[in-house]
Amino acid sequence: MWEKILKIWNVKDVRNNILIVLGLLFIFRLVAHIPVPGVNTENLRNFLAGNQILGMLNLFSGGTMENFSIIMLGVSPYITASIIFQLLAMIVPKLEEISKEGESGQQRINMYTRWLTVPLAFLQSYGMIKLLNNSSRPVLSDLSPFNIVVIMLTITAGTMFLVWLGELISERKVGNGVSLLIFAGIVSALPTTLRNAAVNYTSADFYTFAMFILIAIATVVGVVFISEGQRNIPVNYAKQVRGTHVYGGGNTHLPLRVNMAGVIPIIFAVSLVMFPPMIAQFFVHSKAAWMASVATKTIVLFQNQLFHGIIYFLLVFGFTYFYTAVIFHPQKVAENLQKQGGFVPGVRPGKETEKYLQGTMSRINLVGATFLGLIAILPLLVQQFSGSQSFRIGGTSLLIVVAVAIETAKQIESQMTMHEYDSI
Repeated sequence: MWEKILKIWNVKDVRNNILIVLGLLFIFRLVAHIPVPGVNTENLRNFLAGNQILGMLNLFSGGTMENFSIIMLGVSPYITASIIFQLLAMIVPKLEEISKEGESGQQRINMYTRWLTVPLAFLQSYGMIKLLNNSSRPVLSDLSPFNIVVIMLTITAGTMFLVWLGELISERKVGNGVSLLIFAGIVSALPTTLRNAAVNYTSADFYTFAMFILIAIATVVGVVFISEGQRNIPVNYAKQVRGTHVYGGGNTHLPLRVNMAGVIPIIFAVSLVMFPPMIAQFFVHSKAAWMASVATKTIVLFQNQLFHGIIYFLLVFGFTYFYTAVIFHPQKVAENLQKQGGFVPGVRPGKETEKYLQGTMSRINLVGATFLGLIAILPLLVQQFSGSQSFRIGGTSLLIVVAVAIETAKQIESQMTMHEYDSI
């Protein structure tokens, strides 16, 4: 391991990219501790401690809500905008055409996503201000219209700043920028979590901590197993005779990963599973009795461990299929193989190859999506028996951390491989 690290450090381009990314992540954590002016942080912490949904959101964002930071929303509005446009690209013909235009089309989609992020962040910041100030001890002392607009603009600017940081990180080819920002937020909360666990530890908690360690090991092993697993589809290339020369021929394989979607389904699922109860928080104190009743029932329903686990599993399962469909196109793969004279043994080129690849990918996805969903809800099952609130957060966080670490390691390794080819 140390030899690899030393080898990476000796390559100037890779070393500079890693240092720049670390610097950008440091800036992210620095900005996370800049609060919005006029916030009563003590009242805010007490409110978050008594609210399970917002407490989960605070931990997932790396503690930015606890400080009422200018980046308290994190990249959640950008993730929501990405989900919206990926769904629209599948049902709106014009957006579907743009998405098929290659890199230029993807740049346009990204531009539209950034535009949509602005109003989403603006509206979400207003909702968050109203929600946090509904407590018995107000979080913000001065809520004049001017101050509300200033705070909303500040929080929206903070979100767009994070989106910009994420794009700068992605350009360095050392991992996905948004995923690394979430990764940094989760890792930054780890020391505090361990300290609180150590302070509150008693001999009666031994089996609970032992169970948590086993779950952590199982999650790491499972994520690595699924991330590295792949199905190799054999591909043969026909020989072409031109005069006295023979071109082409040979055998190779087409690798289909068990989990092509990576960590994206988890990020999407966490964002959506917190959305209904979070919206319901706004209407708990509504003057309309029926609306307050529906909001209260929604919050209670999502706090039910069984219901929460089922919804979480289904979202992870569904998003794994959805995102795989977005990034893997059997029709294009089949067309490229046919143009290059390649074929899958026993399968006719063209439409039959497309159907074969689609069916194979669906079966692989069934295993990957099921396994990923089970790993995601495994900590919830442990929480049901242990009664500890930390397992639900810990399991999801560990899942994201391991998956992002694997993805980042692969991108760094690919940069090293490219450097070795260039030096030959």
